[in-house]
Amino acid sequence: MNQLLKKLRKYEIMIRKVANNHLQGDYRSIFKGAGLEFDDLRPYQYGDDVRTIEWKVSAKGHGTFVKTFKEDKDQSVYFLLDISGSQDIGEKGRKKIDLGKEIAGVLTLAAIFEGSQAGLISFSDQKEKIILPGKGPKQGVKIIQGIFKHENKSLKTNLKEMFNFALNHIKKRSIIIVISDFIDEGYERPFKALAEKHDLVAIQVTDPRESALPSLGIIPIYDKEEGKTTWVNTAFGSFSKKIEDTFTTERTHLQDICKKNQINYLNINTKEDIVLPLIELFKRRNRTMKRG
Repeated sequence: MNQLLKKLRKYEIMIRKVANNHLQGDYRSIFKGAGLEFDDLRPYQYGDDVRTIEWKVSAKGHGTFVKTFKEDKDQSVYFLLDISGSQDIGEKGRKKIDLGKEIAGVLTLAAIFEGSQAGLISFSDQKEKIILPGKGPKQGVKIIQGIFKHENKSLKTNLKEMFNFALNHIKKRSIIIVISDFIDEGYERPFKALAEKHDLVAIQVTDPRESALPSLGIIPIYDKEEGKTTWVNTAFGSFSKKIEDTFTTERTHLQDICKKNQINYLNINTKEDIVLPLIELFKRRNRTMKRG
């Protein structure tokens, strides 16, 4: 665990340094800006967002007033981590599950460093591990142990249940970072509902062989979630094309949902180093916060 923490800290420091160089010091933008609470009223000024007008007060005839907000200092960051069997793809030590856990660990340290409250919900087709939000180094270690030491109760996937659970469990507006391969169906409605209620970030972890299966003839493919082996002929071009088309269609579908529902989307594959893609995520959120 000490070696793991050292590795994650090294990544986190690297991300912070690069982010500070490129974001004019506004490294915290991935963990702030979404949680706002009502502060005061002031007279309307040209250019104010009409959605902030307080109509009840304005209707009294003393002028038009808008609501002002301040940052919610106790805003929480939740990591929704998919640890189902479909994540067990990739080279040893560099599987999707390894990458997903690493990303969750690094961002946990980053959130804790910036003074945010961090919490964890890991899921398969049922809740696997829940750690309520908290601050400080001990909370960081607790979450990282929860990520890396947990042994699954199930290997099946149910993203719909994961998002429904989060909707019911997380009452106060929070930043929610979902880390998953998003290989499932029927999760769209609660996923969009989460985006309406919270500030949602979707990190999709993929492996290149999911979209480009090599031609190896007739081979057994083991479905870890179902515990079944199926024999397939990978030499058929139509089979490889079907795999590739399915992967591309599903990823495009997820990207479209994210774009339409103002969800920050990031794809990281198992061949990539996690630092640069995460920096891109910081940059994107930084631009969004400045526009806001």
